[in-house]
Amino acid sequence: PRHHLINGIKVPFTAEEEAARDAEEAKAAIDSQARKDAEDATKANRISGKEKLKAGEALTDAEVKALFG
Repeated sequence: PRHHLINGIKVPFTAEEEAARDAEEAKAAIDSQARKDAEDATKANRISGKEKLKAGEALTDAEVKALFG
């Protein structure tokens, strides 16, 4: 079980506090994965856009944004 300090005394979390903390941690993990997925997509679009520019092909909007902002 988790604990926190109240007036310098180590006190265990209540069931409600445990549930709330579990929910916060789950949301943080989801948010972190979403950020990583967005970064990966931007990198992939940047690479794809550069290759298409070299080949003279048309770019998608996502590729343009990844390359030029």
